Amino acid sequence: MDSESRRFAAGINWYPGHMKKTREMMQENLKLVDAVIEVIDARIPVSSRNPVIDEITKGKTRVVVLNKIDLADASQTELWKKSFLSQGMRTAAVNCSSGAGVKELMQILRALQEEKDSRTIRKRPLRLMIAGVPNVGKSSLINKLTGKKGARTGDRPGVTKGKQWLALVSGMQLLDTPGILWPKFEDPNVGLNLAFCGAIRDEILDVETLCLELIKVLLKDYEQLLKVRYKLEEISSDGLEAMEQIARRRGFLFSGNRIDYERTARTVLDEFRAGKIGRITLERCGDSGKDTAEQRAAEPAGEGGKAAEHEKGSEER
Repeated sequence: MDSESRRFAAGINWYPGHMKKTREMMQENLKLVDAVIEVIDARIPVSSRNPVIDEITKGKTRVVVLNKIDLADASQTELWKKSFLSQGMRTAAVNCSSGAGVKELMQILRALQEEKDSRTIRKRPLRLMIAGVPNVGKSSLINKLTGKKGARTGDRPGVTKGKQWLALVSGMQLLDTPGILWPKFEDPNVGLNLAFCGAIRDEILDVETLCLELIKVLLKDYEQLLKVRYKLEEISSDGLEAMEQIARRRGFLFSGNRIDYERTARTVLDEFRAGKIGRITLERCGDSGKDTAEQRAAEPAGEGGKAAEHEKGSEER
């Protein structure tokens, strides 16, 4: 990461007050649940693992769900799944749009129910808490697990408000919680990845610079996908020049042949998030040893970081 990229990434910080309240609510309700379902984004399996969740759910059974696998590089998803399993984590890879992987997740949950029932004479439904950063698709997963549209969904953070107890088709009970970030991103790449995937509101970001940083990342491992999507025979290895090539190819120009950088940025970001550029994983399993759970758990999760100035007052999904 060059110095300009590092300065931009260091400025990404969003921890409005209601996220602190969500953390407190999760801590208060943990005693009511038997296990925690942690939903992460398959495109960023490290950055979307919140160290706050690691910290406050220690001692609780954990199920990791790699969500949005339809948007991620399939070969990388398989490697990440094996990595989590090798660390002793119950793991399922899920596409909530098609329902792929939901059956596997239900098998994991039924096994937990059986384990619980075997330890007690009095039988009661398994109680679960679902948690994750904003916009990882918790509501879509809940709708699959409950068999109905019980939770609102949307491709933006800020949809779920407050806690909700929901009944699964199996009779198990699920406590939904709003999405939660943590006060300070120690690794600047984490903030960038979360912003790329929509876990941080675009309204508080410079979307033109964010898009430029995304293009720089995609040029490293997914250059061909960029060329195909934007119908470019060749694409510059320089991020800004590549962005300008995309703008000209799409006709995003003002009078005088001047580049409309904002329109270009919003288009590229939207198309990346919707999977229109292709199936992309930004964090590749094994790169620099970042595929370990310990790397996320070791990141400070205290609340001393500065809250973002642009709190919108909505609870995060």
